Amino acid sequence: MASPSSVNLPPDYDPENDKGEFMNPVMLEYFRQSLMRWRAELLRESQDTIAKTLQGTDLQKPDLTDRASEETDHALELRTRDRERKLVKKINSALETIDDGEYGFCEETGEPISIARLKARPIATLSIEAQERHERLERTQRDD
Repeated sequence: MASPSSVNLPPDYDPENDKGEFMNPVMLEYFRQSLMRWRAELLRESQDTIAKTLQGTDLQKPDLTDRASEETDHALELRTRDRERKLVKKINSALETIDDGEYGFCEETGEPISIARLKARPIATLSIEAQERHERLERTQRDD
């Protein structure tokens, strides 16, 4: 596999228009850069939250309504950060699959995941068909 620095990614590159081999080095670099930008944005937002919201929060307000509102906002912010922390883990896993040469292939079937799906959800590990099967199975088990 080509190292990230040896691949030249054209600024107007769109993997859906790439008629070359599926997950060729340029396509992989496109998704690598996309994932890294997404991760950097999430980490920056997390740092902003810590700096602005959580450290500056005074949960000991004398008014019960104000305190309840602050506590609710605080809990919501923490839940959001927890979801984002899990998302960063998935992004890191996707970056590892790029390094391993497995990115873009369905974990279940081994078939390529559509480029449109990967552009919409670059951390996807299942093709749409496998994801739908998985969701149907979950619904059936939940209904039992």
